[in-house]
Amino acid sequence: MEASTLVWLLPAPPLLAFFLIILLTNRSKALSHIMGVGAALLSFIGSFVIIVLALQSGHLGEEPFTSVLNWFPTGDTWFQIGVWVDPLTVATLFFVAITVLMIFLYSVGYHNYGAPKGDHDAPGLQPHGATVEDEHGHKHRVPSIEPMYSRFFAFISLFAFGMYVLVVSNNLLTLFVGWEIMGLCSYLLIGFWYAKPSARAAAIKAFLTTRVGDVIMLLGLAYLYYLTGSLSYNVIFSEETLHMLTSSPTPFFGVSAAVVIGLFLFIGTIGKSAQWPLHVWLPDAMEGPTPVSAMIHAATMVSAGVYLVIRVFPIISAGMVHGEPTLTMNIMAFIGAFTGLFAATIAVAQNDIKRVLAYSTISQLGYMIAAIGIGAYVAAAFHLMTHAFFKALLFLGSGSVIHGVEHGVLHTGEDIDPQNMFNMGGLRKKMPITFWTFLIGGLALSGFPFITAGFWSKDEILADAFAHSSWAVLIVLAFAALLTAFYTMRQITLTFLGESRTESAEHAHESKWTMTFPLIFLAVFAIVAGWPGIPIDFPVIGGFIPNFIHDFVGETLAEHPETITFNFVPLLISLGVSLGGLALGWLVYKDVKAGEPDPLEKPLGPIYRILKNKYYFDELYDFLFVRPSIWISRQFTYLWLDQKIIDGILHAISRVAFSLGGLFRNYIDKPVVNGFGDFVGESVKWIGRASRFIQTGRVQQYMVMALIIAFGTLFYYLFFLSQP
Repeated sequence: MEASTLVWLLPAPPLLAFFLIILLTNRSKALSHIMGVGAALLSFIGSFVIIVLALQSGHLGEEPFTSVLNWFPTGDTWFQIGVWVDPLTVATLFFVAITVLMIFLYSVGYHNYGAPKGDHDAPGLQPHGATVEDEHGHKHRVPSIEPMYSRFFAFISLFAFGMYVLVVSNNLLTLFVGWEIMGLCSYLLIGFWYAKPSARAAAIKAFLTTRVGDVIMLLGLAYLYYLTGSLSYNVIFSEETLHMLTSSPTPFFGVSAAVVIGLFLFIGTIGKSAQWPLHVWLPDAMEGPTPVSAMIHAATMVSAGVYLVIRVFPIISAGMVHGEPTLTMNIMAFIGAFTGLFAATIAVAQNDIKRVLAYSTISQLGYMIAAIGIGAYVAAAFHLMTHAFFKALLFLGSGSVIHGVEHGVLHTGEDIDPQNMFNMGGLRKKMPITFWTFLIGGLALSGFPFITAGFWSKDEILADAFAHSSWAVLIVLAFAALLTAFYTMRQITLTFLGESRTESAEHAHESKWTMTFPLIFLAVFAIVAGWPGIPIDFPVIGGFIPNFIHDFVGETLAEHPETITFNFVPLLISLGVSLGGLALGWLVYKDVKAGEPDPLEKPLGPIYRILKNKYYFDELYDFLFVRPSIWISRQFTYLWLDQKIIDGILHAISRVAFSLGGLFRNYIDKPVVNGFGDFVGESVKWIGRASRFIQTGRVQQYMVMALIIAFGTLFYYLFFLSQP
């Protein structure tokens, strides 16, 4: 089978699994997860076959694996769809295939414990396992299965299908199809436990917030198609097209079409990748099951936004002169750097273990956006790949922690929040596998030097910022990295180190193998995924492993990016912020006792409250957008448009219809229709009365009449019919 043919089949298994589960296997939970995991495994195998073939080709940057089909006619031509595998596609398939498969496998163990505690009678929100009491009166959880188990694997399979479609598409239209499929799935999965009001609200919030960016992105696609007549990569990224886009003025403040299109597409990324100011949906997305959080944060949704701007980097960077960033790139650098620091400050004051990771994701995505803004698209792709591994590991690890604490809650009967880190502590002894893998993921997120993948990809971004003299970006990202290391060690210390601060944490236990195996597997990649990006001129260890990331992924562009010369300044910054933040986080939180407040609460005072309340952006948006929308919908739509206009029109139509009905009833129905009907009836009655005299019941009379008729008939025959 040719590579291009195999690429067409990559998205097929998850889509097939979705339909089979929905239509056939939804009553069998075992068959449903076999379908889901099996589909993820098939796509995983297919992805790695393509990766091997791509590495063997040797010239993938110049000759991508591609295949096209005619889709629909556009005048004398056809709009074509197809597949496209270049170095960026290969790098993305690498982390998507691995993380998706691990998340699917993890989901089997996760949902066989059941859903979080809730209303026993509410559909879609069942308790986290039934409980029984032993002879000592202690409660123990009996493992149960999520009641909507099959539905979950159907939705998450469709989620994976959307990401595979987006990655292998050869044009921006089918990429947008995969983009929107993931938007739908995020709505369905964030609100998976739909009987929970907060889950319903989070799903709606995510869907509407991302739609803001998607609509503007669609306008950018329409404008690009209007100017070029195509959305295929080989057309829109050609030198002729890029020159035309940079030389085409627009009515938008006199900037070129390339700037407008680049900004419109980037706004789509702002929504999908939760960058400021459309960041508010991602933390609330934690209302969904933990595997969904991992899918959104590592394998699909938010990764798709960064993938888009890396993919369209030729348009974003079109018009660069002597390496000077374009207007689009400058805006991206500002948004990315600001978001990176903004989200990191919020994460410092969050107590929910998953919400800390959510703001961490927003911050790390800001790193990638800022890197693209300064022209370091290879570094952005590198960090996108490493981040997928350690962030999937951290989210799945947090789910394991929550399961362990919830077991303790059911055992002890404590009324505590099992996701609050201040209710944990000492879990390194109770959950050793989860602890060590979470520690590896946390160190990778913090950029622990030389060992973890996160160090190499973060250091690459800081080195690029230093090399491009982007001092503001360098300073802001360095401070964000310091805070990242601080809140990560805060999370590890509060969760795993010290002594248990609650009885529930004391009675926690390790998760089953279907949950711990993905943690171990991902922990390996949280370390080794950074090795292919070690700079060749890095002291001592540089050159032992080829710089695959720069040499291979850099081939995506027609103009291969230059290798940055090693410099000790960004390395020292990276070492300082990573180790300093980790040490500071441990020192501040190592002695927190049960019932004590956050050690930062008193020193920071009102600043801490601002950070804990996320700068009050939710309240601000509620005041600026939600409440006015509700007021407008009531005042304008309901009271005026609905009641006065629509209801007025309907009432007018009803009055006209009633009047016409009266006219028809008085002048047509009664005199004509009813009159004719009455005439026919009365005529029949008159004929019956007139003929009644012949029905006397006397046989003699009937025989006399029969003789008369017989003689009359004979007379008629003899005298009329027999005449010649």
